[in-house]
Amino acid sequence: MAAPTAPAPPNLEDPSKLDEKDQGLLDHFIQHVLPTISPIIELDQHCSLRSDSILAALRSNSAYLHCCLGVAAQHLKSHTETNTSTTGIDNDIKRHHSATIRTIIEALGKGKNQHILQAILEAILGLIVCQSTAGPYDDVCGIPWPRYFELTVSLVHQLGLTDIVSDPARASTQTRFKMSLCSWIDILGATMKGRSPAFAHMYRKKNEVLINPSLSPSLNPSLGLRELMGCDDGVMYLISEVACLESLKNDGMDNFTLCRHVSALDRLFLAKMKKMRDASLKMPVNVNGGLSPKQLSDIITMAFCIAARIFLHGLVPGFNSIQPLCMELVEELTAVLQHIPSGPNGFDRNFAWVYLIGGSVSLPDSAFRAVFEDRLAQIGDSFRSGTMGRVATVLHEVWALSDSPTGVSVHGSTTSEGGQLYIHWRAVMQSNRWYLLFI
Repeated sequence: MAAPTAPAPPNLEDPSKLDEKDQGLLDHFIQHVLPTISPIIELDQHCSLRSDSILAALRSNSAYLHCCLGVAAQHLKSHTETNTSTTGIDNDIKRHHSATIRTIIEALGKGKNQHILQAILEAILGLIVCQSTAGPYDDVCGIPWPRYFELTVSLVHQLGLTDIVSDPARASTQTRFKMSLCSWIDILGATMKGRSPAFAHMYRKKNEVLINPSLSPSLNPSLGLRELMGCDDGVMYLISEVACLESLKNDGMDNFTLCRHVSALDRLFLAKMKKMRDASLKMPVNVNGGLSPKQLSDIITMAFCIAARIFLHGLVPGFNSIQPLCMELVEELTAVLQHIPSGPNGFDRNFAWVYLIGGSVSLPDSAFRAVFEDRLAQIGDSFRSGTMGRVATVLHEVWALSDSPTGVSVHGSTTSEGGQLYIHWRAVMQSNRWYLLFI
């Protein structure tokens, strides 16, 4: 049911009352951090959903405001010269992170008012997304992101959002935006953990309707993922299925059944790729020389398809990065990635998950590595804060271990008959206690 009209929740704060220091952080967030958070959604000149939603939350939700001010301070610190004292910035980071958590906890104690629950959900999603895409640290206020997402799932169930977003007549723009963010985190976050997405059943049902609308004409099969992060909703639903399959494998699924499911999913990805193969190898430019949102979305979707196939085939027992299919997929992915606008204002951040999956299986002489390093250089020092810096950290560690002539391995690594060491990126993250989310 739609949230009833209610008085403002107690965790609200008027940004006009900010002191000079916090006003500076807010300005920094709006000017330098906000543009890096899922820029795809605003490529359409008529759409400002991301900015409108975030700016509205900054005006009305104090937990969200403190979250963004804390991230702004982190971002500012990462761009401060190393020989400059950061004591003041460190204090700002701690102060706003503490205020974020305190405000959320206080709001949780206010009961089940839907307006309050919506505000808490907004703040929690802000914590996860802002920290994962723009913050320099590998956790949120010292707490791994999965802990926060557990609360997100609980709030979504309490608010009945999975039912609401399936009915076009009931879902407001803000509700759809929150559920798009939630699904984005849920699906790609599930691949980080090796477990099924929390809302896998919803994605499966929507994918069925996407394929055959007559199954449920009144159900909206879209979650707005294409508009939010560029990848087609149907492909994201298939990635959810791959995550479910890995979870089943981890729970003991036999190899015959596993391989049968891998083949079935692979055919679905190939069918998606066949429809857009030509379009994905063109620069995303329209006839007027401007950026084409549709063309860019096709490139993003193709890149996610290829990366998902790498992830999928990695579930097959005996998988190794020197297998011909794996090398072909990495080569194909490299070609697609070179059609993405690069540089500080480019869209590489939208491909963090893709870079992780493809890069982790790239061989020392693969063109992928050179392309990746070149694109980092084009972004400049700003890549060190946020998603791309984290991807680089993980990939460099994976490459250092897998390329080592001494054969240094970590738990879960395997060696091919030819002696090539294959180290899974998740094993590297676990061994270093990196609780990372690539979205």
